Amino acid sequence: MRFTVLVTSLLLAASVQASPGHSGDDMDKLLADKGLLSRIDQVRQSVGNKASELVINAMGFLGVPYRRGGNSAETGVDCSGFVKAIYEQTVGLILPRRAEQQAAATQNIDKTELQPGDLVFFNTMKRAFSHVGIYVGDGKFIHAPRPGAEVRVESMGVAYWARRFDGARRVQDTRTADIPGE
Repeated sequence: MRFTVLVTSLLLAASVQASPGHSGDDMDKLLADKGLLSRIDQVRQSVGNKASELVINAMGFLGVPYRRGGNSAETGVDCSGFVKAIYEQTVGLILPRRAEQQAAATQNIDKTELQPGDLVFFNTMKRAFSHVGIYVGDGKFIHAPRPGAEVRVESMGVAYWARRFDGARRVQDTRTADIPGE
């Protein structure tokens, strides 16, 4: 029951934050159309509450516009700002601001070990760890892709992402992730 209340609260908050003027029914329809309502239920059943809450909170950012340097649903987010905001809001962990710093502050894992809530990194700017997203399960991740786009879920199997995959990382269960060089 607690989980149902949490999901309902997050979805309603997401509909207000991510899409001003949209009702909760619109958000439910969007999530259902994209097959995300069933994915939320699968995540809840397959992982612990914290990972479930993290992925659900991330889904609440669907449709938030990309903004370089942004880190909130109200003003827009870039890839690392999105990840930082989700971890801070959901589990109270403070991650570094930049994608490469987030990679350095987290535990390297094999792609076969990915679980919802883990971080996935890509080389999109001819340098390692230049893009980050949050793994949601079933070979998919949620991220803020680029200027002019919005937070969305994509398959890691798409040729573009598969060619640029740079590694998977797991955020440690500490209150503050180490920031290299700071």
